Amino acid sequence: MLPFRAAFAENHMQAVRTGHSGAFSNHISRSRRSNCQASFGNNQPSSELDSLLSLGPTPTEAEVSSVLQADLSRWRENPKLATKVLGGLARKRLPGVSVHVLTVMQASQVEVNVYHCSAAISACEKGGQWQMALNLLSLMPEAGVVPNEFTYSAAISACEKCGQWQMALNLLSLMPEAKVVPNEITYSAAISACSKGGQWQLALNLLSLMPEVSVVPNKITYNAAISACSKGGQWQLALNLLSLMCSMPAMRVIPNKISYSAAISACEKGGQWQLALGLLGSMPDMRVAPDQISHSAAISACSKGGQWQIALGLLNSMPNMRVIPNEISYNAAISACEKAGQWQLALGLLRSMPDMRVIPSKISFNAAISACEKGGQWQLALSLLSSMPDKRVFPNEITCSAAISACEKGGQWQLALILLSNMPDMRVIPNEISYSAAISSCEKGGQWQLALRLLISMPELRVNPDEISCRAVAAGAESPKQHARHENDSKCKQLQCCN
Repeated sequence: MLPFRAAFAENHMQAVRTGHSGAFSNHISRSRRSNCQASFGNNQPSSELDSLLSLGPTPTEAEVSSVLQADLSRWRENPKLATKVLGGLARKRLPGVSVHVLTVMQASQVEVNVYHCSAAISACEKGGQWQMALNLLSLMPEAGVVPNEFTYSAAISACEKCGQWQMALNLLSLMPEAKVVPNEITYSAAISACSKGGQWQLALNLLSLMPEVSVVPNKITYNAAISACSKGGQWQLALNLLSLMCSMPAMRVIPNKISYSAAISACEKGGQWQLALGLLGSMPDMRVAPDQISHSAAISACSKGGQWQIALGLLNSMPNMRVIPNEISYNAAISACEKAGQWQLALGLLRSMPDMRVIPSKISFNAAISACEKGGQWQLALSLLSSMPDKRVFPNEITCSAAISACEKGGQWQLALILLSNMPDMRVIPNEISYSAAISSCEKGGQWQLALRLLISMPELRVNPDEISCRAVAAGAESPKQHARHENDSKCKQLQCCN
């Protein structure tokens, strides 16, 4: 078997073993439908690339071979033509087709070089096929091709995009043994992999090691490290890195929108809304224009800090900054109003979203329904819930739990039970929060027996009773009237686990 044919075969077997044999085909099918007619840059695609794309997303090796036969002689004379085609396939996110092309080239005695392999691995990276990328990399020596830093960077990036941070670090550690010197792209991809894996310490360690191997961090490297700190809740370290970037203009490491947005997000997660606003306000001084992401992060910081007025002010000021609010901006603002008990403002924002050509999402409705629940507006909460399917937005367990809680606070225990029983029809599985709200509703309505039945039924539905559910039933059972009525009821034994 030819080496690169083995890469394709191994990836297919891995897909079968993991139960994802159809994922590759479905992914490429979507890519094919959305991208087949697009051109690459300002140049028309080569005739070879057009012919390959016309085969569809999952052609066989024989079909690829048939299409390329007329062009292989030109590829022998000029291998760059193959590089161009493989680069086009990478941009189209077609890793399987790329591997077939490499196999056909080998079988036809056309030179396969490191640029061809790097382009194919890049296709794997863009197509989310990290196993295939690693297979290709491991088979390159057998094919007489020596990987370079770009090959490793593409493979590490493939691992990074698929959440395989351990694999990414392993590849980075293997590079010296392969006599390949990592560059800033390699390190940036590895740091980003650590960021996505929640490994902020490892990300910072990699950043600190770069000068020791004479690699200068760039803007992308620092942005990945700041993002790692943000996700790890290390807002002080994120701000230190941003400050370090600002102090190195001579190194051409100037913060951009991504840098500031990640730092603002770090402050948001750390509850530092004042610092988040300070960063947002300082961006124009650094000739960095705030965008939707930086504004949304600042609004969310204000939301978590209980500063709903400032959150709304930021949202309203966005058009003046030539920034159009998006779904995330509105969701953060609605959440700010919800936390502050401003249900009227929350509903106003939700209703104004279509006027701004912003489509409300599940998160938008959840925040608005929760605002109505906190404001004692159970009728409005139910109205919002019933309107969601018309907007092609479907409830989840958070939506239903908020609506049930609204009924509970409004003394509507019957409606709370109806909502709980209707959740499976909405393809929503009740959780402990849903049951707790319904049980509490029954308890407040004096329906101790119904509350107990719900509590008993929870384990049967693989829902573990929580402390809130148990206390609600216990409170109903211990009331004087209920105690006299049920003191000899054997079901009271069910409460022993809650005491």
